[in-house]
Order: sequence, then structure tokens, then C-alpha cells
Amino acid sequence: MYKLNDGQQIPNFGFGTYKLNGRKGIQSIVSAINNGYKMIDTAYNYENEGAVGRAIAESGIDRDKLTVTSKLPGRYYAYDDAIAALQESLYRTNLDYFDLYLLHWPNPKRGMYVEAWQALIDAQKFGLVKSIGVCNFLPEHLEKLKKETGILPAVNQIELHPYFNQEEMRKFDKDNGIVTMDWSPLGRASSVLEDKLLVELANKYHKSVGQIILRWEHQLDTIPIPKSSSPMRQRENMNIFDFEISNSDMERINALTKPDGRTKNQDPAVYEEF
Repeated sequence: MYKLNDGQQIPNFGFGTYKLNGRKGIQSIVSAINNGYKMIDTAYNYENEGAVGRAIAESGIDRDKLTVTSKLPGRYYAYDDAIAALQESLYRTNLDYFDLYLLHWPNPKRGMYVEAWQALIDAQKFGLVKSIGVCNFLPEHLEKLKKETGILPAVNQIELHPYFNQEEMRKFDKDNGIVTMDWSPLGRASSVLEDKLLVELANKYHKSVGQIILRWEHQLDTIPIPKSSSPMRQRENMNIFDFEISNSDMERINALTKPDGRTKNQDPAVYEEF
């Protein structure tokens, strides 16, 4: 468990649900919960919050045993719109609160993320969410939140994998008491799973390449949230707590990072998503 800067705690490993929709999506999420995942990550824009809520109900697991995360889309960053969208997401999931609620992108050209952040601060006071955070925020965005509201996010969820290890962003988060969470932890749509070094290390540690990557991220003190619809792969992804990667091998993986390592052209300094 990670203790957040607001005193709440969240698991050190999660399950991503991007593109897990409909009946098959529900079954995949139920499988993940039954396989031991305690943190489920969704978003308004994934259009599957209802599936997540249904899966939680079908799993039979007590609600308070799970950490459920969702995200506010950029088109609802006006204060009243943000509160309404959050309430709509809760209605979709049939939940009374989210454990963690995030701004999905800074969308700096619109300049409304501070207003949206204030809405999240108030939503936390109202009891609609336990913890609040952001996705894809750069240091300048976080500094502005601190300057304007006095409150920093508990979590910053960012793209992170061996080809884009975000060393400077991770350091900024850590220095400011922000937990880093990893989306696309296995390098979605990239060749990272075939990387020669990672294959070599998988053989050395008698693990899969995916397990090597997820363990590396765990040892970076970040929280990976891999997605899989396969029950077998779900179990495999979680099975990373019975070994440790040596410091020298950690450095070798760190050296794989690339300046242009993003899997898509989504630089938060200029990228906009609504």
C-alpha cells in the first residue's frame, strides 16, 4: 500500500480497463477482481464506467475492499460541469464515491485545469471522492495548481515504460509528495516486449518480459496499472512480488529510455484531449 499526501492509502498495483467494454469487458474486470486486483482504473472517456460498476457488483467483493479510480474529461473543466460529470460517473458506476478521481489531461491551451482542480478539491470536501489527482501533468502544471489553490495532487498518472521512464517527472513527483502511477506500463503498441535486453533479463530471472517490466516499475516506487482480458495474463502480471531485480539490472533497464519514447504523440505540453 502507498500512503498518499492526504492520509489515504491505495494499493501498489492496479488494473487498467481501457477498451474493456460490454459483457466481455465486465467478465474481464470480474476476473481481475477475483484474481486479487484491489485497484480498478477507469475514466469517463473510456465509456465503460457502467461496466466497471457492474463488474464490482458481480464480483461479490465488498466495495470498501476496492480502490476505484475514474477521470474527468477536458470538455467538463468548467467548475459546475466538473461536479456534474463526476456525479454522472458515480451514477454510471452505481457507486457513492470514488477512491481516487483525476483530471485526465492538463489541456494547457484552454487554461481551465485550475478551475477543474478547484472543483475536485470541493468534491473531496463533499465526500464524492476520497483522494484527488491528475494525469499527464508536467511540473509547470503542478506548480500552477500549488500556487493557485495551495493543494497538490495525491497522484500523477503518467505514461511510463522502459522506453520512456520519465526520470525527471518521477523525481519531481517524489520531491513534492506525489505518488506516480503508470499508464501503458507495458509500452502499448511499441516493441518493448521484444526488447533484447528485457528478453535476456526474463530468462535470467525466470520470469516473463511483462513481469520484468512491471517489477522494474514497482522498484521505481511507481504504481503500474496493466490491462489484460486474459485471466492467465492477469495472474502473471500480478506475480511480481517474489523476486527482486538487481541494482545493476535496474540501471540497464533505465538506460533503454528514449527522448521520443512516447507510444503516441501525446506531449502534455501541447496535446489536448476533451
